[in-house]
Amino acid sequence: MGTNHSIILTTYSKERTGSRIIGALLKARLAACVQVVPIRSFYRWKGSISKDRERLMLIKARSRDFHGIKKAILGNHDYELPEIVSVRIEQGLTGYLKWMNEVTNRSGSRRRGGA
Repeated sequence: MGTNHSIILTTYSKERTGSRIIGALLKARLAACVQVVPIRSFYRWKGSISKDRERLMLIKARSRDFHGIKKAILGNHDYELPEIVSVRIEQGLTGYLKWMNEVTNRSGSRRRGGA
């Protein structure tokens, strides 16, 4: 039995861009947690092979909020075509999933230690 939660992935290269996206997501309670990991990306873009140092953003959220998250990313991103993909969370610790629901609910205020 799956959950109603997802991890949405996006990448960015400028710190300012990441900060804007994260701020928009947390302020709107669209994300329970956002984690950022430095990565190296290799890809084909406009006929050339490219490589860049980027940051991968892991956005933990309710699946039903995907369209709001996509809108927040697009409204704050500087890439012409940003990565925005959603991966459904099939299983998870019940307490953690409950916490995700609470902090992404406008009336939620419970805090927890780590993400």
